[in-house]
Amino acid sequence: MEDPRVDDSTSSPVSRCDDMMKNLNLDLIQPSDREGDNSQDSSIAEKEDLPVPQNVKITNITCDSFKINWDMDCRAKDHITNYFIDLNKKEHNNSNKFKHKDVPTKLVAKVVPLPMTVRGHWFLSPRTDYTVAVQTASKQSDGNYAVSEWSEVIEFYTADYSTVHLIQLLEKAEGIAGRMLRFSVFYRNQQNDYFNKTRETQDNRMLPTVKDNSGSHGSPISGKLEGIYFSCNTEFNTGKPPQDSPYGRYRFEIQAEVLFNPKTNLYFGDFYCMYTAYHYVILVLAPEGSPGDRFCKGRLPALDILDNCFLTCTQEEEEGGGLVFHHAQDVILEVIYTEPVDLALGSVEEIQGHQLSSMSTINAKKDPSCKTCNISVGR
Repeated sequence: MEDPRVDDSTSSPVSRCDDMMKNLNLDLIQPSDREGDNSQDSSIAEKEDLPVPQNVKITNITCDSFKINWDMDCRAKDHITNYFIDLNKKEHNNSNKFKHKDVPTKLVAKVVPLPMTVRGHWFLSPRTDYTVAVQTASKQSDGNYAVSEWSEVIEFYTADYSTVHLIQLLEKAEGIAGRMLRFSVFYRNQQNDYFNKTRETQDNRMLPTVKDNSGSHGSPISGKLEGIYFSCNTEFNTGKPPQDSPYGRYRFEIQAEVLFNPKTNLYFGDFYCMYTAYHYVILVLAPEGSPGDRFCKGRLPALDILDNCFLTCTQEEEEGGGLVFHHAQDVILEVIYTEPVDLALGSVEEIQGHQLSSMSTINAKKDPSCKTCNISVGR
C-alpha cells in the first residue's frame, strides 16, 4: 500500500485538506494541548485501552517531509482505525517566521503499514526544529474517537533544499534574468576600516567568512559555505559599476579573469527578493578542486561558464583573443568567491556615490509571498 502523505499541490490549504480527505485517507483536526483533557474536543471520546506508540522514530527527513515509524503492543491492534500525529514547530529565538500559522498541525491518518510518510510544504519548513507525538485512535459508531495516551515527544530538524529544489529556483531565476551585458571587473564595497584591517592583520588578504542567513530559508549554503562577496553588475548606459553601494564608500576592483576563468567552476546558489521589485541571484565561483568547490559539488547545480543566463566567461573569436565576460541585466548578482584574495591583485578607491544602507542584503529574509522567486516547498 502506498504511504499516505500530505501532498505538495499548488492549491490553497483548504482545498488541499479536501483533497487529502478524498484521496489519501488523511484528515486534519484542530490542535489541542497534549497534556489537557481530550474530552474537551467533541470529536474525542474518553481514552480506552488502546496501545500507546513506543520507540517513535523519524527517518528520511527532507526540507518538507519525513517518515515516521513506531512499535506497538499487538493485543489491541484490531481496534485501531486511525493514527493521530501531533506536529509542532519548536519555538526558540531564531524560529522560522515563515511557517504558516493558520494551518492545524494535528494530522489524522487511517491505519496503514508503517513507516508512514508525512509531506507538506504548507506546514513544514526547511532548517526548522519540530516536535512530534503520536497516539492511536478507534473511531466509534457515533463518529467520535477513543484514543490512547500520547507517545513520547520526539524532536527532529528538517533539511536544506536539495538540488531538485534548487533547480526549481534556478529555472525561475532564468525566466527573469534578461539580456546579458558585458563587464570587465568584479568589485567589493566596504568601509575603509575593513581594508585597513585586511592590510594590517590579514597579510593583505581578504579572507572568506561564513555566509550569513540572507536569502531562502532552505539554502544549503547559508551558515555553511565560506567565501567573499563580490558584485559585477554594471549600469547599462555606462557599462561601469554603479557609484552607489549599501556596504561602504571604499571599493576593491579586480579584473574579472583573475577570479573567473576556465579553471573556475560556477554554481547556482539561490534566488530571492526582500519585499521589493529587485530580485537577487547568488552564484558561487570556486577554483577547480578547492575546498569551496568540493563543498558545492553535489549540493548546488553547476552552471556552464560558457552558456548560462547569469554569468559567462567566453573566449574572443579572433586568434589570441582574451576572455570576455557578461552578466544578466535584470537581476542583481551576488557572487561568492570561495578563496582568499590578495589586495595586491586589484585596487581600492573611494567612490563618489551614496551609501544606500536600505539596499543591504546582510541577513535579509526572503519575501515568502513573492510568486516570482518562491517554489512549492518551505520558504
